[in-house]
Amino acid sequence: MSTAALAPQGVGLLASSGQGPGSAGLSEALARLGLATWCDIERRESAGSAQITVRLTAAAFAELCPGFDTLGLPARLARHGLSADAHSLEREVWVALLAAPQRIDFDSLQDLQAHVRVRCNIARAADKTALAFKTTDAAERPDAYWHYREDVGFLLQPDAGLVDALVAATQPERTGRLYDFSCYRATEYVILLGLAQEAQHSDPEFYACLEASARQTCIKSGRFHEVFLIEQGSLEAPIPMRFYVPGDRVWFKNPDPASSDISGYEGSWVIYLGAGLFSNFWKLGQHFTLEAKALEVYHWRHGVFRDPAAELQIDENVVEARVLATQADAAQYAHVLQQMNRYRDPTGVYQDGGCIDATREFPRPLSRIRLD
Repeated sequence: MSTAALAPQGVGLLASSGQGPGSAGLSEALARLGLATWCDIERRESAGSAQITVRLTAAAFAELCPGFDTLGLPARLARHGLSADAHSLEREVWVALLAAPQRIDFDSLQDLQAHVRVRCNIARAADKTALAFKTTDAAERPDAYWHYREDVGFLLQPDAGLVDALVAATQPERTGRLYDFSCYRATEYVILLGLAQEAQHSDPEFYACLEASARQTCIKSGRFHEVFLIEQGSLEAPIPMRFYVPGDRVWFKNPDPASSDISGYEGSWVIYLGAGLFSNFWKLGQHFTLEAKALEVYHWRHGVFRDPAAELQIDENVVEARVLATQADAAQYAHVLQQMNRYRDPTGVYQDGGCIDATREFPRPLSRIRLD
C-alpha cells in the first residue's frame, strides 16, 4: 500500500477511566499553538482505563503533511497564518507527531509535553554542534569536564555538571575549539543533552541519577540505544521516506560497497533539525537538505584514495567538488537522486538500495528510562 493511502496514527495517551480526555489539558496545549481545529481526539474505555488518540484530521493531514511529507511543514503552516514565532519549533514537533504513521504512545499528557521539549532541545543542540571528525571511541573531550578510562570510556568529572559537560564537548561557542568525535557518538551526546536539559528542568531527581550514571559508566552504542531510544519502522514496514520529526536520529547508508569499507564512511548519523534540514556536525551552520545529504553520500565513492601508509581514505575536497558539479547538471542531479532516494538494502547487502533508512530513532519518555 502506498504511503499516500495511509492515515496518520498520531500519539496515544493513557488516562483513568471516567476522567476527561486529559481533555482540558490536551485541548489547551493544542489551542496555545493554534492547532486545536486541525486535530481529532478519540477516546476508548477499557478495563478501568482509557486510551486517548490524537491525530491530524484528514483535511489537515492532506494540507500539512501530504503523503507523510513533513520536510516542508513550516512553509505549509505559514500559509495558514502559523508563521515563524517563538513557538515555531515546538509547533512543528507537535504537528509531525500528530501525523505519525505509527502511533507513538505516552503514559500521560505531561510525558508527551516533556517529550516535545526534549525533541526541541535536541534539535537546537544539534544546530549548535560542531566537531572534528574522528572515528575512534577514544577521541577527546574537554578535560575540565571529562576523564578517560580505557575499560569504560569518557566519564564525567566528579565536580562537573552533566549539561555543562555535554555542551562544552559539542558546542564550540562554549570553549572555542572542536573536539574529536565520530558522528554516531556525537548523536549520543546531543540526544543525552536534550534529555538532561529537560530532566534538569522538570525532574531534578532523575537528573541527579543521569549525572551519577555518567560519573560511573559510559552508556554508548547498543546500550545507549536500548536505554534512551525508541526505534520505529523496519525494512518490511518502513517509515515513509519524507517523514521526519525534529529531534529524530537518522541514518543515511552509503550504498557503495568499496567506499563504505572505509572507517567512518559506512554511512552518516545525523539529527533532523526541522524545516527540511539535517545536522552537519563538521561545518557549523551548513546543514543538509535531504537531497544535499544524498549527494554527499553518493559522491563519497569518488573521493577514495590511498594515503602514504596505503590505507584507503576519502578526500572531502573531491567529494565537495563532485557535489557542486552534480548540482549544476540537471540530468545528473536527477539521476543521482533517483538512485539514492530509495530505501537502503539490509545490512551487508549492496544491490539496488539507496541511502534512505526504513526506521526512525527518537528519545524515550523520561519516565520510561531505566539506568540500572
